Amino acid sequence: MAQLELDKVTKVFDDSSGTIVAVEELDLDIDDGEFVVFVGPSGCGKSTTLRMVSGLETITDGEIRLGGERINEQSPKDRDIAMVFQSYALYPHKTVRGNMAYGLQLSTDLDDQEINRRVEEAADMMGIEDLLDKKPASLSGGQQQRVATGRAIVREPAVFLFDEPLSNLDAKLRKHMRTELARIHSEVGITTIYVTHDQEEAMTMADRIVILNDGRLQQVGTPKEVYYEPNNRFVADFIGSPSMNFLDVKLDRDGTGSGTLVGDEVSYKVSDGMVGNLDDASSDLVLGVRPENIRIEAGAPPEKSIEATVDVVEVIGSDNFIYLDLAGQEFRVRTPSEIEPEEDETVTLTFDEENVHLFDARTGDALVHGRSQASVSAPPEQSDTAAD
Repeated sequence: MAQLELDKVTKVFDDSSGTIVAVEELDLDIDDGEFVVFVGPSGCGKSTTLRMVSGLETITDGEIRLGGERINEQSPKDRDIAMVFQSYALYPHKTVRGNMAYGLQLSTDLDDQEINRRVEEAADMMGIEDLLDKKPASLSGGQQQRVATGRAIVREPAVFLFDEPLSNLDAKLRKHMRTELARIHSEVGITTIYVTHDQEEAMTMADRIVILNDGRLQQVGTPKEVYYEPNNRFVADFIGSPSMNFLDVKLDRDGTGSGTLVGDEVSYKVSDGMVGNLDDASSDLVLGVRPENIRIEAGAPPEKSIEATVDVVEVIGSDNFIYLDLAGQEFRVRTPSEIEPEEDETVTLTFDEENVHLFDARTGDALVHGRSQASVSAPPEQSDTAAD
């Protein structure tokens, strides 16, 4: 059983500039066999957390348990955890076979026959049987990545840790390799934590996504949950490309339970079903709507539409990304390629209430989601222009 539990895990670094809280009271339970992806901006604490789990970084406070056993004090070699790094860390003087076998030779009492069996089995799984007698210098980046993953597989660990393993590969190879990693996980079923800056990797590979910012946990959920029901404005902004549009609005109630969201050059009528449960203290709001949920539609009802001026149109294959000016603020729309307005043209934008999110303007916490993820399809494929 390889359930991994993090209980109020904290990491504090002290240096000449003062104290830095890299990870703060992180609580997380990862089920046996689950594939969990950590995402967040640079410096958010995702790689530090991975290093604490592996034992490469000491824990300032809190507890990590693997299969119910506390492992805080265990050395990395005793944790039954295998890690694949961004750099692959292959020994240049050893063959592929030697690299894959070395960890077993160093830390186990397995005989040569068993070690060779595991190496060849992992090589077959990774499709690198013909590379076993080659040295790393003669391999491509993708082949080196396969060797590094194979080296982890031969350990037959309780947990796999991947720290940005595909970031050195080009976009086409990254897509291919993430498919391969997902296949391998389905075959071996080992509990996996995968750290990435690439939200497309997170959305396509994860059973659940863990989103961190400034060392604090923002949300844990399935790809659908974090996309359609973000906990707060940070998550809504971070997940999705182009990112969600936000407008500062106030709720103007009409006495019947429904009301109108009013802001600079914005007036959008909403039903009692959306705002009926909001108290009067929630009048200062942020309206959020994703670019793919907005339509350019001449003649849309005035109470359900806004006007904006086209700045730039980017043609991205079958879609256009349209950047507009709305009261001095950038607003983004994703449309089919046949919809291509002219620059400086004024267009009418409309969107359905079920696609509207409302956030507290002060705290950023989500207050209302127009629809729940349980009733919708999978998130749309992320653009290759997604922010790192």
